Amino acid sequence: MKSSVSIFVSLLLSAATGFPQENDLSMILKPGATLEKLSGNFNFTEGPAADAKGNVYFTDQPNDRIMVWSTKGVLSTFMQPSGRSNGLFFDRQGYLWSCADEKNELWKIGMDKTVEVIVELYSGKLLNGPNDLWIAPDGAIYFTDPFYRRSWWDHKSMQQDKQCVYYLAPDHKTLRRVAEDLVQPNGIIGTADGKTLYVADIGNKKTWSYMVNSDGSLVDKKLFCEMGSDGMTIDKKGNIYITGRGVTIFDKTGKQIGNIAVPEDWTANVTFGDRDRKSLYITASKGLYRIRTRIKGVY
Repeated sequence: MKSSVSIFVSLLLSAATGFPQENDLSMILKPGATLEKLSGNFNFTEGPAADAKGNVYFTDQPNDRIMVWSTKGVLSTFMQPSGRSNGLFFDRQGYLWSCADEKNELWKIGMDKTVEVIVELYSGKLLNGPNDLWIAPDGAIYFTDPFYRRSWWDHKSMQQDKQCVYYLAPDHKTLRRVAEDLVQPNGIIGTADGKTLYVADIGNKKTWSYMVNSDGSLVDKKLFCEMGSDGMTIDKKGNIYITGRGVTIFDKTGKQIGNIAVPEDWTANVTFGDRDRKSLYITASKGLYRIRTRIKGVY
């Protein structure tokens, strides 16, 4: 039960920021920041990723398209069809990588919309459905492969024997499993130095941290928080942003800072965008949202 003082503080924060708060987000959000709904003309938004200029690309998977919200505030379609793209991430060369689960593949997309299929199979079988990814500083790629049955698939059963986290070496030729003991891995993000990886096991309602070895393997698995996540991001101070019911923010030790309420049934993913990387973009069901922050995002 909350004390009368904590309830009073929550009410003050709610009035100041324009939406309910669980805790004090004053060190995260800019003073007077309010949640903006930028657009609501989608079926299910996912996979936001910002390019080097701060333009934010995101997916509307049921409509098989990748959208882009420019730094000038213009919404447009980048690619349709898009291989049923889900999670997205930009590499340092400006290519947009996509978890394209129409055929359970990993794509590399040029800004001219040329597509290179990088990953098609693992051990001669289809993947379950690449969902979200993170690209390490050396160009290696980590991605989650949970099973969510899609209406556009011919098959109805899980193709792999487990739902795992995969590592694609920097040469983009060697693929191997690096986490096999999770129930249903989903959200994934790493630190800027490439030394720590966070993986959300949404099926077990937990998020884990790992140390990343020089060969890409993961060690020193530790419980980060008792909450799973659909998608995640990280800011310059190491705070982790977890999605599901709004956006819940944890500091780098795993202590919960607070929750940004979002007026949608489900919040799928988050990233930082705009030129200064101080806008948190939120993909939530039918809408795209934004809120200004004090702290820059890493991605």
